[in-house]
Amino acid sequence: MPQMGATMRALQLFGDRDSRLVEVPPPPPPGRGEVQLRIRAVALNHIDVWGWRGMAFAKRRLPLTVGAEAVGEVVALGEGVTGRAIGQRVAPYGALTCGHCRACREGRDNLCENVSGVMGFHVDGFAQELVNLPARLTVPVPDGVAVEDAACAAVTFSTVEHMLFDNARLEPGETILVQAGGSGIGTVAIKQAKALGCTVIATAGDDEKCARARALGADHVVNYSTQNFPTVARRVTGKRGVDVVFEHVGAATWAGSLLSLRMGGRLVTCGSTSGVSAETNLMMIFQRQLRIFGSFGASLRNVADGLAKMAGGMTPVLDTVAPLEGFAEALARLESRRVFGKIVVTL
Repeated sequence: MPQMGATMRALQLFGDRDSRLVEVPPPPPPGRGEVQLRIRAVALNHIDVWGWRGMAFAKRRLPLTVGAEAVGEVVALGEGVTGRAIGQRVAPYGALTCGHCRACREGRDNLCENVSGVMGFHVDGFAQELVNLPARLTVPVPDGVAVEDAACAAVTFSTVEHMLFDNARLEPGETILVQAGGSGIGTVAIKQAKALGCTVIATAGDDEKCARARALGADHVVNYSTQNFPTVARRVTGKRGVDVVFEHVGAATWAGSLLSLRMGGRLVTCGSTSGVSAETNLMMIFQRQLRIFGSFGASLRNVADGLAKMAGGMTPVLDTVAPLEGFAEALARLESRRVFGKIVVTL
């Protein structure tokens, strides 16, 4: 068992925009089927911002330990656990799924019918030194993958995997419009699409982010503050429109994203950071036979696939690496959209 004192550090939310680093009792020894993880790093996501603002979609009990995406090291094994070893690094899954409903049995973990909540949002998350978790909800980290990179696997890389390949079914040679190409998932989407051999049009909110998106591999970049991105998408494709739109901005870009699609094009969305409601031209949807995919979270398979790509050299873009004490400042930076890539805090 790991040597811990009477308390351990945890970053907890006590109210709207009120997070504090506190001392809490460590967890008990892991139960049957569980592992105990020493958390090494936590990656920030917009779901952390929503929780910080008080935008929980279900009842939660405060104080709540935050953090939905992390990487840890196995320090103790519960009874009956196989396939995991002391000292092994793993990426913990970000939701407490049941493991026995039809969706879970079929490997569609993010459609679990009996999910207990999202870590760090509905239930205590990973921004604490030790966590007990069912072993089945951990994914081994390949040798050679840096801790800070692995921290971006369970939500960021896996979300993009699920969006592009399970839902949009992106194919080599297609043209894709990646909205907010400077975001955590936007930077990964650019890399994933280019690795597949696609033409990438990326949007960003300022010229500096546009330049960095181009350096990542985007073939065309659009500053949506000064340019009309549907016009650029049409021009690039010879008025045909793009095959796929990678959407997660929401109200501010929704209409333009639909206008950018070709006949029979696919839009996949996992977010609404600029607003949850947007007008939709239904006639355009059915006349142009557009397909819209809602995408939330990912499967354990998606997490493993993302880690395999990291091991192959496709690493996330890291904007900032900060200590746990800087979590609140990091959240404020993410909320302000001054970020290019991911913010990771280390324990």
